[in-house]
Amino acid sequence: MLQKLPIGIQSFADLRSKGYLYVDKTQVIHRLITSGKPFFLSRPRRFGKSLLVSTMEEIFKGNKALFKGLWIENNWDWTVSHPVIRIDFGGMAFDTPEALVRSLMASLKEVAQAYEIVLEAEDVAYRFRELIHKLHQSQKQQVVILVDEYDKPIIDHLNDLEKADKIRAILHDFYQVMKAADEHLHFIFLTGVSKFSKVSIFSGLNNLRDITLDALFATICGYTQVELESYFDPYIEELAQKEKLSKQEAIEKIKYWYDGYSWDGVNFVYNSFSTLMFFGQQEFKDHWFSTGSPTFIVNILKERNDVQSLMVPFQMQDTDFDSFDIQAIDPRILMFQTGYLTIRKKEQDPFDGTMLYTLGVPNEEVNRALTRHLLANYAEISLPEVNEGCRQMMRQLVSGDSQQFERSLQAMFARIPYQLWGNDEKYYHSMLLLWLNALGFKPDAEMCTDKGRIDAVWTWQERVVVTEVKYAASGGDKDAADNTSTTAKLLDTALAQIREVRYYERYAGENKRIALLGVAFVGKEIVCRMEELS
Repeated sequence: MLQKLPIGIQSFADLRSKGYLYVDKTQVIHRLITSGKPFFLSRPRRFGKSLLVSTMEEIFKGNKALFKGLWIENNWDWTVSHPVIRIDFGGMAFDTPEALVRSLMASLKEVAQAYEIVLEAEDVAYRFRELIHKLHQSQKQQVVILVDEYDKPIIDHLNDLEKADKIRAILHDFYQVMKAADEHLHFIFLTGVSKFSKVSIFSGLNNLRDITLDALFATICGYTQVELESYFDPYIEELAQKEKLSKQEAIEKIKYWYDGYSWDGVNFVYNSFSTLMFFGQQEFKDHWFSTGSPTFIVNILKERNDVQSLMVPFQMQDTDFDSFDIQAIDPRILMFQTGYLTIRKKEQDPFDGTMLYTLGVPNEEVNRALTRHLLANYAEISLPEVNEGCRQMMRQLVSGDSQQFERSLQAMFARIPYQLWGNDEKYYHSMLLLWLNALGFKPDAEMCTDKGRIDAVWTWQERVVVTEVKYAASGGDKDAADNTSTTAKLLDTALAQIREVRYYERYAGENKRIALLGVAFVGKEIVCRMEELS
């Protein structure tokens, strides 16, 4: 019998008392809560942060019965309990700065009532300080403070920077209380999506330890490969039977779709929400992405014409992750913190010792969903139209119908506003990769062989399409004949290049149908030709 999946459950007490499946993270949690006092962790939405906070709360309150059979049951002193102030911004109202203050006041009052404490201060920061002092005094134990989604009031107002800055000021004064109350506090943990500048938010917590990129806590949220195969084995078996796959094939397909998140470049985890939704529905599709609108990120990418952030892995220094400035948003940092990019590799620069991080899209779920949303925004058409266009183009590529594929490609590019058109091969190459990436093919941009580089390769089931892209500047409408002649020559050159360096040989032994695709851009004119490899 399959154990119930905790889809949408954020309360550790509810999860354990009602018999839901729980992946035991208590050993790494124990490592955290015994390593110091003030901690900060950034993770994308729907990654188990709230459940993590709830688990900590029950540990510090000494609710041993909830941890029966888990690692921490025999590795924690349950005779000692601490008063806990848990603040969850996810359930608060903060449409205005005034609403945020009222929500904070109500949250502090609720904690006080639970411990039979009466608060008198009318200012929110003073009330927070008063609650901490009185809890320590009445309970005879230092206080634990757990803050969930600390940045949500700011993140939700990034389209109104004036309001966001007013909210930032309120939170700055609120969090500053914890520094002054250090002697009364046993443990502090704040978590959210983004890491804002310490100067603007956490100036009063200058000893806050950021464990976002710390290898010791890299797997505290999300599921490792070992955890997936151990805890979800019955679901994997069920999937293998349904999809008519071997068990290992099923595991590899799940990994391709939902694994790939890392914060140290070594340990990789599955998106917990997507994994639970997938096993619950037994269907490979976008689960995580569809629960939150990517409009803000897509608009930034479009505004800066930054398709390369999606298509090509890039490097950043460790200091680049230090802050998130609401007045000057770096789309790459924003995409990393919100889960659309992840760390693929971490290495030290041999010249100056700087730590370098290679970032890229984590998995197929994010890749397919984000590229299709971006295409819909670029071409100014609806997402269903993009999806239908992708299905048509995919069938055309699989069947080898280059004429229809050419028409579809021309129609898609014709929808892109002229202001966004580039003037070099890099732009067109990136846009073509973006379109075909959304089709479900696996792109390997600039793949190297022993004879040269492949512009792009897409594989799908028994089909392989080896592609070379060529570009030339347009001579204008008056030189239409020359443009046509140029595109024909570019197509000949592209296909000849594939054959000359034999790009396709690496796929020849895989028993797949191989096609050679040449794509030529001359200004905004797009043509292509596909030849089956006999």
